[in-house]
Amino acid sequence: MPRQDPAERIHNFNEVALGYTEEQAVREAERCIQCKKAPCKAGCPVEIDIPSFIKAIKEKNFACAIEIIKEKNNLPAVCGRVCPQEMQCEKVCTLGKKLEPVAIGRLERFVADWQLEKKGDSPRPASAGAPTTSSVNSNSPRVAVIGSGPAGLTCAADLAKMGYKVTIFESLHNTGGVLRYGIPEFRMPKHILDAEINYIKSLGVEIMVNTLVGESITLKDMLENEYKAIFIGTGAGLPYFMGIKGENLNGVYSANEFLTRVNLMKAYEFPQYDTPLKIGNRVAVIGAGNVSMDSARVSLRLGAKEVWIVYRRSEIEMPARIEEIENAREEGVRFNLLTLPVEIVDDERNWVKAMKCIKMKLGEPDQSGRRRPIPIEGSEFTMEIDTVIVAIGQGPNPLLPMKTQGLKIGKHGNIIAKSLTGETSIKGVFAGGDIVSGAATVIEAMGAGKRAARAIDEYLKKEK
Repeated sequence: MPRQDPAERIHNFNEVALGYTEEQAVREAERCIQCKKAPCKAGCPVEIDIPSFIKAIKEKNFACAIEIIKEKNNLPAVCGRVCPQEMQCEKVCTLGKKLEPVAIGRLERFVADWQLEKKGDSPRPASAGAPTTSSVNSNSPRVAVIGSGPAGLTCAADLAKMGYKVTIFESLHNTGGVLRYGIPEFRMPKHILDAEINYIKSLGVEIMVNTLVGESITLKDMLENEYKAIFIGTGAGLPYFMGIKGENLNGVYSANEFLTRVNLMKAYEFPQYDTPLKIGNRVAVIGAGNVSMDSARVSLRLGAKEVWIVYRRSEIEMPARIEEIENAREEGVRFNLLTLPVEIVDDERNWVKAMKCIKMKLGEPDQSGRRRPIPIEGSEFTMEIDTVIVAIGQGPNPLLPMKTQGLKIGKHGNIIAKSLTGETSIKGVFAGGDIVSGAATVIEAMGAGKRAARAIDEYLKKEK
């Protein structure tokens, strides 16, 4: 797929991957061998009929292709950009056993963007609205969805298609959750997200922003009044830290805070927006997942002269997508692997000055299946650093579970729910996505939202 030149893109927040042309998309679709077993379908968490939509692209019937996708996926332009297809549908592609797998994600993005461009939705802000095509029955039961991230949006859209009256409650002033506040503009443009959410609104879904459930209103209030069922998809917003000396110094961010500040306060539109976010010349990002790569690449765009990924294992164990690692390297991000930070040092004014580290070697595999890092005695060294971003993961958002009596919670603060249905310990309350599983992928959260929507439908029919 064509991309912006690295020398240019590190100075802007424009989308890096530019998308297929019509000719490129058709040519890629022609590679699909339309195998009978179609393992790619089983590899898709939201159950898209992948061979059928690719066949439609091959025949240049793009309208048919996007309709096939939207039968199962309400956020195709989002998934085509951020879904790790190489670990799911493309991983099991039959063609991929000997050659490169079919670029399923890029084809999904192509037809989603084709439709947005055709409808004129792509550059339109969310406030512009969307044509109403709702099939919601005014006498249908009302369902509340808490959280407007990928799990909540998917659950709400599927329930609306089933005819239910759905209201999404979002604590912030705009919708999208991690899609809006956790992913940089150069990977997930806001106007694309706005267009996708407009589509979900057009299904009849109502969205209430600036409403913090657990404070403004409780689950008990909802169930005792107008709502017959509730889905909780509040995500994983509690950042993890290493617990080392100096993590409370000025100049240390969690990746969650860092990326949220950039997105919420529109640092990607500098100098129109002047965001209160101090970035030094030398930045260390601890961790090597997609969030780490995002934080490192954003740091470069905000003016850092030197950005390091510091990771305690080797490149083979890095959890980030290969594509994102390649993009980071092309843009000048440097990698200090088999390295563990042990202390963050201040400059006597409580600002970060350096980071003490120790080199590691890999031992036997641990519970994650990756080789366990072991410190090498006597290998301590110091990196001169003035900004540290901790990106080692995050846990379930604790506010709503802590405020709800009778809701069973796991030892890590996650809501305990049945994996196939999302049923919780409270009758009529369902949950899914990162609030249940811990931090995972966008598409996995969407799959949980889809399963919960089916379960809520069955539950309400039985109650009726």
